[in-house]
Amino acid sequence: MSIQVKNLLKEYGEQKAVNQLSFTAGKGEIVGFLGPNGAGKSTTMKIITGYLQPTGGEAWVCGINVAESPLETRKKIGYLPELNALYYDMYVREYLFFIAGLHRLPDKAEAVEKVIKTVGLTPEAKKKIGQLSKGYKQRVGLAAALIHDPEVLILDEPTSGLDPNQIIEIREVIKKQGQDKTVLFSSHILQEVEAICDRVIIINKGNLVADDTLENLRKSASAETVSVSFKETVDRSLLEKLPAVTGIIKSETNNWQLATHDSDQLRKQILSLALQHNLNIVSLQSENQRLEDIFRALTQTATIHSK
Repeated sequence: MSIQVKNLLKEYGEQKAVNQLSFTAGKGEIVGFLGPNGAGKSTTMKIITGYLQPTGGEAWVCGINVAESPLETRKKIGYLPELNALYYDMYVREYLFFIAGLHRLPDKAEAVEKVIKTVGLTPEAKKKIGQLSKGYKQRVGLAAALIHDPEVLILDEPTSGLDPNQIIEIREVIKKQGQDKTVLFSSHILQEVEAICDRVIIINKGNLVADDTLENLRKSASAETVSVSFKETVDRSLLEKLPAVTGIIKSETNNWQLATHDSDQLRKQILSLALQHNLNIVSLQSENQRLEDIFRALTQTATIHSK
């Protein structure tokens, strides 16, 4: 496995930022690494890259123990942190030559031109980094992560600040890189994760709560949702008591999104409820759960109603 994390623990005083976390990721795999703010994602990625020491547990990159050989593992990794630290007074090519030199690449000029083309920096390559838009600065950071052709890519919010067209372009770059590399991809843009990733790892408060393909997550979670709008205000308890309801994903005064294992049965129960309580249904429809719904169900357990 290109990335292997076993019983990883990181404590700050009494707070456990990462709590006995274990997972693996292999070559040719793009893994979405998700969790709410403060879940421990960035901490985990910093431990894997050798920037932080764990309190306990171990991490390996390409079979090398990170704690024992941090410099060797960094040669295998391309890392784009969430806070993309760049030298704003340097020109784009100048900065990438500098990064290529740090990696001791034999042909720095060729590597720089190749990575500029790969991430779509050609129109801005003659500018100082400080003159670039946020989106192009993000591309410079991605170029620096890719320039030495690493076996493992760790990307923390790589599409942050990009416009929709740029997001699509960078998405294609990541998908292409993921064909022969291991990519650990963290993002709050869940649509991007759905579009790019083969598998999803979700953590919450430092704990692993899911590790599976999107298809399997949809099957194992409440795989469907039913959205219903009433003309009248409906008490939450009435909907919670419906036998086919497994969770309430979203609730507003008149609009509800309900998780279920059997959408057909739930629609029948909602119609029956409306008749019993003289409620007028404005709309009623079902759909497969999106990653956003699964994410909310796994990280906001207080909103889930279990039978």
